[in-house]
Amino acid sequence: MPPLAVRMRPRSLDEVRGQADVLRPGSPLRRLVEGSGGAAGPLSAILWGPPGTGKTTLAHLVATASEREFVELSAVTAGVKDVRQVMEQAQRTRDLYGRQTVLFLDEIHRFTKAQQDALLPGVENRQVVLVAATTENPSFSVIAPLLSRSMLVTLVSLTDEDVADVLTRATADERGLAGAYALADDAREHLVRLAGGDARRALTFLEAAAGVADDSVAPGAARPEPLVVTLAHTEQAVAHAAVRYDRTGDQHYDVASALIKSMRGSDVDAALHYLARMLEAGEDPRFIARRIVISASEDVGMADPTALQTAVAAMHAVAQIGMPEARIILAQAVVHNALAPKSNAAYGGINAAIADVRAGRGGSVPLHLRGSGYGGASRIAEASAKAAGRSKAPVYVYAHDEPDGVAAQQYLPDDLAGAADYYHPTDRGFEARLQERWRWLRERLGR
Repeated sequence: MPPLAVRMRPRSLDEVRGQADVLRPGSPLRRLVEGSGGAAGPLSAILWGPPGTGKTTLAHLVATASEREFVELSAVTAGVKDVRQVMEQAQRTRDLYGRQTVLFLDEIHRFTKAQQDALLPGVENRQVVLVAATTENPSFSVIAPLLSRSMLVTLVSLTDEDVADVLTRATADERGLAGAYALADDAREHLVRLAGGDARRALTFLEAAAGVADDSVAPGAARPEPLVVTLAHTEQAVAHAAVRYDRTGDQHYDVASALIKSMRGSDVDAALHYLARMLEAGEDPRFIARRIVISASEDVGMADPTALQTAVAAMHAVAQIGMPEARIILAQAVVHNALAPKSNAAYGGINAAIADVRAGRGGSVPLHLRGSGYGGASRIAEASAKAAGRSKAPVYVYAHDEPDGVAAQQYLPDDLAGAADYYHPTDRGFEARLQERWRWLRERLGR
């Protein structure tokens, strides 16, 4: 019996899940699949996308349109001789029977330049309709002349809903498990998560889990109809424990909170554990990176200013690289945050300042600190000074003109001068080195 993934291969466009954009009505790929006539003939296509997104399925659907001949080659085993034989046979089939040949070439990126050159005459003269599949960027792996003679179709990974629908259909369809098995909800969620948008992988895992469910029935015992495939069966079949994590529910926030609090608590092992749980559950690595950046400023702060640099660099690197390599970058940032000395002095300082602002404290900006680059600034300053009972506006002292680079003048609004007290450095890490200067500055500024 063929594998479940082969048996469940869609036989029509109505059974295809995902790829709604490239299969929209009137699109070149849909016209090619449907065998649409007219002055515009069928175009060769290069299908580019991750595994399990339907490249082979679409090639078979192209072949069935208008009763075309279908020839399948793999770039792993085929050579120039095989390509030329297909071209010659395609010519004879067209001349003798008026039937067109579809050549499906899997993993075209493995063909050398010379082997790809051998395809050009047949594609250009439409001896064959080439449908080539690749998981690598065709701009780098396919020669330019072949790209210019074909349309490039980019396929995307299936959504979780699409994969779940594929699994549901496979359990009920006569070509699949024919209703002999029922898939528990948590087992379906586990398979969807492990599939990662790959329909073939999901069906392979389902078939393996159904086998485990069969083996769980004791010899001589009555077999339930249907036999329920449980989460335990799927875990045993794929040797991968289910991660208790819901990307849209409470667990999403619980695990993210545990990651933050573990870094704050300097437990590097716990922090790495929660990072691993989030990654294995398919959490968006960019979300994790943003949380690490916040933690680097909120919990580490000036005790180790380089933690924020590491976190921001990790956030940008993750956006460029993606999984699975992004896990290494995230781990480095998590370890840095967890091991760094901690200070929330800057965090507490801004919160205290915001509290004053929201309470209405903080009057006008002192006259000598106001902008002077706009028209009438000096006249407004003099008028404000007179209104305040002063003969003239105070003069701003340029800090760089002072021997120690500090200008002792009032910076806070009048109602906060001598009262605001927001930032208090801790005696941990780099911030401990700031304490002496912080105390000196307060005395120098008359605070």
